[in-house]
Amino acid sequence: MKSYKKYVIPFLLAVSVAGLPACNKKLDVEPGSYIVPGQVQNESDVSAELMGAYANLQHYNLYGERAVLIPDLLAAENELSFEGTFLPYRQFQDKSQLKTSGIAEGIWQRGYKTINNVNIVIANIGLVSADNKKQIEGEARFIRGLLYFQLCNLYGLPYSAGAVATNPAVPLILDPIIAQEDLPKANQARASVDAIHKQVLLDLQFAAANLPEAADNGRATKYAASAILSRVYMAEGLYKEAAEAANDVIESGAYTLASSFDKAFNNATNSTEDVFAIQQTNQSNAGTVDNGLQTFYASRDFGGRGDINVDLSVLPYAAGDDRKTFSYEGDGIAGNSGDYSAKWKQQYKVYTVVRLGELLLTRAESNLRAGTTVGADPLDDVNAVRKRSHASVLTAVTPDIVVQERIRELAFEGDKLWTYKRLKKSIGTYTYTDNMLVLPVPQRETDANTKLTQNPGY
Repeated sequence: MKSYKKYVIPFLLAVSVAGLPACNKKLDVEPGSYIVPGQVQNESDVSAELMGAYANLQHYNLYGERAVLIPDLLAAENELSFEGTFLPYRQFQDKSQLKTSGIAEGIWQRGYKTINNVNIVIANIGLVSADNKKQIEGEARFIRGLLYFQLCNLYGLPYSAGAVATNPAVPLILDPIIAQEDLPKANQARASVDAIHKQVLLDLQFAAANLPEAADNGRATKYAASAILSRVYMAEGLYKEAAEAANDVIESGAYTLASSFDKAFNNATNSTEDVFAIQQTNQSNAGTVDNGLQTFYASRDFGGRGDINVDLSVLPYAAGDDRKTFSYEGDGIAGNSGDYSAKWKQQYKVYTVVRLGELLLTRAESNLRAGTTVGADPLDDVNAVRKRSHASVLTAVTPDIVVQERIRELAFEGDKLWTYKRLKKSIGTYTYTDNMLVLPVPQRETDANTKLTQNPGY
């Protein structure tokens, strides 16, 4: 085993360091492997850094929990209620979070830690063989695009607010940070919403053009990149482009709706409709030490804390719709009892990031708003989603009807906040640009980097 020097880097992009044995099979590196960035010497090292980035996506500060849960708490309008004992989570539901929030700090730090992983990969892509170069760079840029889009959404005003060239989002860091002398590259001011979106599009378009059509579960494909591109285009109001990106995935034939709604969740491996999903096992699971989607959403009977009660009747669903009854009664650790969503019921199961059900509704809404007929009639797309859940078929659709269907289909999957913001819809009494629907720039970061400005309201 190689012996590496450990760097101590006192800033937001602290790098995990550990030794790594040599690996002969270039792309066969165990998730969670890390190396010292300053010691990247060959393709195996680059691949290990990429796998470290994938492992970070599983973390509770990203798609293991908070990338989904925090947006849902901010967007809650009685369909869910945080009844647990952790005050910081309740503050997000109440829109009273603080600039010292450990949750806001955790998302920021884990996001940039992962971005640093993939920046190291991209900076060392010349070490990768010609056969693997496009795939590895494509995966790295997919992860970077995915995370910058998420961070921009969380810490900046939405694209729909306008003034995208001046509204601040997050620092745009594209160089690896591996030693003290790299600090000037990290201590940057917040880039504009427009600058972040442009980089996100560059990264995801590169990924869509260079990644393979199929890959192991948990790794990015060209269709995963196209799926996230459809979200970016929708956020920018580019609905024709959003329909085309969603259509690329749908018409590939690589994905089919799960045979019933329940089969889209709580799976040991990707379901037939998972385009990109986080793989959770008892070895790599975000549901430990009081964190993880399953920990918060599942009742005590299923090994969770039972902190989040749900009320599906407020969405509302039609009679006979399987989604209307996709919940169960249980008890929470705080003494609460009530209904719990069945989407995140089982431990050590896959966490969906984007799935076919969403893309069908994206194509339908985008076609309606753009006045196009890319791929299919919007009515057919909406009814395909409804039929799978045994909801009655519709005879006509409008954009608003599709949005209502989207809220029902994607409840508790972290989508509602972004849908409301792009459509300039209020959440209760909070307008879509309200200060408290945007996370604070962590106090720890503004203390360390005087170029960072704080969001209004904090």
